[in-house]
Amino acid sequence: MAPNRASAEINWYDPDLRGILPITGLHVSKKLRRTIKQQPYEMTFDKAFEAVMRNCADVRPDTWINDEIIALYTELHKQGYAHSVEAWQDGKLVGGLYGIAIGAAFFGESMFSTATDASKISLVYLAARLWKHGFELLDTQFTNEHLKQFGVFEIPRNEYRKLLKKALAKKVSFKRNQFLSGGSAGLGSATAAGSDGPAEGAFLPLTGAAATAGSGVAAEGSASPFTGVPSGAFSEEKSCDFEDVVSFLHSITQTS
Repeated sequence: MAPNRASAEINWYDPDLRGILPITGLHVSKKLRRTIKQQPYEMTFDKAFEAVMRNCADVRPDTWINDEIIALYTELHKQGYAHSVEAWQDGKLVGGLYGIAIGAAFFGESMFSTATDASKISLVYLAARLWKHGFELLDTQFTNEHLKQFGVFEIPRNEYRKLLKKALAKKVSFKRNQFLSGGSAGLGSATAAGSDGPAEGAFLPLTGAAATAGSGVAAEGSASPFTGVPSGAFSEEKSCDFEDVVSFLHSITQTS
């Protein structure tokens, strides 16, 4: 995370307590379920990655997403590590999210919304993709009030690293109908900040007090990020299956 939009500094955060969203135990309200089934937006994956990032930065007066981070994550997207979900209305991007996929772990970075429930629907579409492809970990880093409605919870750093190690050893793909065969993954991490609301939203709050920061290096005891197999090559699919989302919602209803 950068201290602010104008700063050239990028810090590494390793919080004592880690925010986790349970993929198969995601809480989706009846109201949001009804909205999703009405299909108010055209939903896509990896169609406008950089635009999603810039919107996540632009919807707030101050942001941890500087130009260097945008450039680096766009390159990670091209390499197959970073992915986005987009919500469109009349051809205009009105919501979305982005994050990093390594092994069976997805590290949620940030989300934004300029239309009702656009970021929430994007999150459900993300969870449905992760569920279908066998992902085990949806990491939000910290928690906030917006994520609490979806069932986010915190676990200690040591417990988190055990779950992370297990998830990174699993070979799955984020890309639709593609699964990896071979390779291993190293430790990855992602950061984001903010709270969801009209015209803005993010996976986690910008609260340095809850984290330890370095100067572009991992916290002690952590391996370097992005040393493993990306969960799927750069995606050109630019579409997603509504049927998968319906199946996912039915599945979490049965298990809740």
